[in-house]
Amino acid sequence: MREPAVTPIRTMSHDLPVSDELAASMARGWTPAPPPGDLRLPVADAAAARRERLSARFPGERLLIPAGDLKVRSNDCDFRFRPHSAYAWLTGLTGEDQAGHVLVLEPDGPHRHQAVLYVRPRPPRVGGSSAFYRDRRHGEFWVGRRPDLAETERMTGLACAALDGSVPPGRDASVDGELASVLSELRLIKDAWEVDQLQRAVDHTTAGFEDVVRALPHALAHPRGERWIEGVFGLRARAEGNGTGYETIAASGAHACVLHWIRNDGRLNPRDLLLLDAGVETDTLYTADITRTLPLSGRFSPVQRQVYDLVLAAQDAGIAALEPGASFRDFHRAGMRVIAEGLTDWGILPTPDGDLHRRYTLCSSGHMLGLDVHDCAQARADTYLDGILEEGQVLTVEPGLYLQPDDETLPPELRGIGVRIEDDLVITADGARLMSGALPRTADGIEAWMGELLEGR
Repeated sequence: MREPAVTPIRTMSHDLPVSDELAASMARGWTPAPPPGDLRLPVADAAAARRERLSARFPGERLLIPAGDLKVRSNDCDFRFRPHSAYAWLTGLTGEDQAGHVLVLEPDGPHRHQAVLYVRPRPPRVGGSSAFYRDRRHGEFWVGRRPDLAETERMTGLACAALDGSVPPGRDASVDGELASVLSELRLIKDAWEVDQLQRAVDHTTAGFEDVVRALPHALAHPRGERWIEGVFGLRARAEGNGTGYETIAASGAHACVLHWIRNDGRLNPRDLLLLDAGVETDTLYTADITRTLPLSGRFSPVQRQVYDLVLAAQDAGIAALEPGASFRDFHRAGMRVIAEGLTDWGILPTPDGDLHRRYTLCSSGHMLGLDVHDCAQARADTYLDGILEEGQVLTVEPGLYLQPDDETLPPELRGIGVRIEDDLVITADGARLMSGALPRTADGIEAWMGELLEGR
């Protein structure tokens, strides 16, 4: 039996005691909540259809899809909560108030399920618990009002039950590998609404990159300029959406040779490049994932441009390989062939054949994108890595060259240069549409774009 996520009222040692008189006062004198209006989520019907697709894969079995639980950051402070992507996809609920909730698909005959959402009731203010003003973790006066069961039913079209009893046992997506894989695979193809949400995330991310360029003079003057860049982009992400879809990578100089540099504690040098990998996550939890490598002086040096142009040529080749029916790996192979031939021309590799280029490229050239930055990550290989591209899939193409500062196989002038160019694309009936085309990709285009933004400050 899965235990409910309900916990006792959470207070701390420094909370003041509550007298009988105060408790009596807090239990009366509140205006009744107005009746809920039309709260139905725009995605409610689509979420119902998604649940039917999941139901068909597990006839007669009870399925549990938890939103997840709060995690302690330090003492009585929790990390900001984000519901599990599968839960959000199946319910349409994306808020921080979903912590502890569980979607249950209850068998209703041999070939269908009834969906029941177990949610934490909102304690009544009059004649009820003191939790609404005392509970630091869930109390309305501490963290804000959450919908009650009736409101949640109107929002989602789901039957709701109080999370104050036991949730029935079943296949739990948080521990059941097969269920988790199916949930990932069902999300591989996005519908039109999802593509629109991803485009919104991309557009906000574009604005965030523009913010960063305008802020470069301040960042260059700060001893931790990388962190200044992170903060500027984070402001846009929080103002326009739920926040960043992943930890921002603001990597300057040799830090750009570290694939996931998120310390972001370095000083910026105008002679160096800045690799900025960042994405805004919408309130519906769909995220963009874009990388641009920018000359901090506003102009590429000849050797920086040499590296940049090779990576751009690889990305162009990868994008050209995207179409329905192509293997998922085709775009990576196309880009890496360009990289390998370029490294051979530079005298770094003896031949473009084989995989020695991976010393300098390190990782794959792209991944699925959606509710997670590395979306559908638990899909089985035959449906994803070894699968075939289909219309409606959204993915990144992001080749890179990471020329480590201590790599003696490289000429000195190339050491310490890291370049990645990453864009988001949706597979269409006859190819792929570049969703992030509002940001320039060529070296000349980047220099002109940066010049215009800095002049307009």
